[in-house]
This record gives sequence, C-alpha cells and structure tokens, in this order.
Amino acid sequence: MSGSFVPLAEARIGVMTHGFLYGTATFEGIRAYWNEDQGQLYGLKLREHYTRLLDSAKVLLMEPPMAIDELIAMTVDLLRRNAFRQDTYIRPTLYKSTEAIGVRLHNLEQDLVVFAVPFGEYIAIDRGISAQTVSWRRNSDLSIPARAKIVGAYANSAFSKSEAQLNGYDEAIVLTLDGHVSEGSAENLFMVRRGKLITPGISDDILEGITRAAVMELALGELGLETVSRTVDRSELYIADEVFLCGTGAQISPVTSIDHRQVGDGRVGPITERLTELYFSAVRGRLPAYSHWLTPVY
Repeated sequence: MSGSFVPLAEARIGVMTHGFLYGTATFEGIRAYWNEDQGQLYGLKLREHYTRLLDSAKVLLMEPPMAIDELIAMTVDLLRRNAFRQDTYIRPTLYKSTEAIGVRLHNLEQDLVVFAVPFGEYIAIDRGISAQTVSWRRNSDLSIPARAKIVGAYANSAFSKSEAQLNGYDEAIVLTLDGHVSEGSAENLFMVRRGKLITPGISDDILEGITRAAVMELALGELGLETVSRTVDRSELYIADEVFLCGTGAQISPVTSIDHRQVGDGRVGPITERLTELYFSAVRGRLPAYSHWLTPVY
C-alpha cells in the first residue's frame, strides 16, 4: 500500500477518500493455485490481469502505477512474504486517493493497494446451480463501461445477485438494456447448443473476461470446439443443452436450472464437465501446454 508492504490490519484509508465516496477506482481479481505435489503456487494470468487493470485505469483518467513487469514482480513478492501454501485470491485496487467532496474523475491523486488472502469457492463448481434472469439490466457502455472493472459499477452486480438469491436462486443472469443476455452478476456466460459453444459478444456490455478467453482457448485446443461469439436471447438459454458461468472468482460453474426451467437434462453437461477438468489441470500446472498462463511463486 502506497509503495510499502504493511500488515493487512494496518492497511486503512480515510473516510473522505474519493474512491470510497464515489466508487472512482478500478480493480482486478486474480487467483493463485497451489499444487501440493509440486510444492508450487501458480499465479494465474498475472500479465493479462494487469494489462486489463491499466486499460481500466485509462478509462478512469488514471496513470499506470508502475510497469506491468513491476506489478507482476510485486505480486509474486507479496505472495512469497505471506508464504501461502493454499489457493489464494489477490485483489489489486487502483483508486482515487484524494480526500475531497465533489464527484469527478480529473485532478485527483491516486494510489495502489494489493492484498492477498486464502480463498476457496465463490459459487459452487461441483454441482449444478440455479439462475434467474433478473429485472435489473447490465450497465450500458454509454453509462458505465462494463469492459472496465470500475468499482462503482459493481453496485449493479450487487442489485442483481441479491435479487436472485432473495428469490431462492444461486446466481443472477443479467440482460442488456435491449433484453439480450449479457453475463452473470460477476461472471461471463457460455451455452452449448447442438454441439456449438456460444457466448455473448463484447458489444453486449460484458466484461472482456480473462477466464472467458481461457475457456475459449481450451475448447479449441483440447476439444477442437470453436466458440461462436454473438447476441443471445433469453429464451435461447431455456433450450440450451448446457450453460455455465466462468470468471476468476467463479472459476467454471455449471448452470442446470434457469427461471425454473431445466437446462438440458438437468445435470452437468459433458462439455462443461470436460472443460472444468481441463481448466483445473491447467491452472494447477498439470498441463504443460498451458504453462504460459502461470507464474510460479516459489
């Protein structure tokens, strides 16, 4: 924090900090996976995450806090200092640090904080989950651009997630303003129809997900399955053979029920199951072909 390593209990910001008052901050969620057999902790796609952080910073009129290679080295150092020997979550946040009243993006100071904590599942990955298409709509690129991970925009995710869970579902599926499928509350969405892997396009107000890109790479490289990126209607989800959500936090989570309608035969589908197996093998360093995804910590 502010260029120094400090104990988590001492990492504090003032109550007038602009990023806290107005959500003027950007963040990344990064996972590191422990491989017990190898005695190794692997940071997953650190370069891709920090590239996106700097892209989001540009949208928010912020300067890069340091070069990407320096950000990666600092993150590895942080993980080593904590001596983690388990799956870990890393959260870098670049925020407007000026203590001031007044909403704006310009003429504000900024600061970077990165913390790491042990972390398991965000949503279920070992069973099918239920989802609801909620009444809230995804942020439009004309309001708060979804391709940037802007802290304030996640109020939209909170509205969506709570609506779904208070209605008895596990997760939300959020539509665009014109009623097409966008993504989950904080995950990208894929469906399988007639042997094709399909996902909403980047113009459907989605976050350009790093796990999304990894799934597409695995599907093509290991299953010979090309991904079709296009507009998806809500009713298509009802007749899909398989649906799953993915993201750094969510990993790969199968959806077996949407709006009280069974997806496929109501069980985790074979393509979802195979992609899940491949993904966890890759992120734990068991598939040499995907070692370029990983940064060893020890």
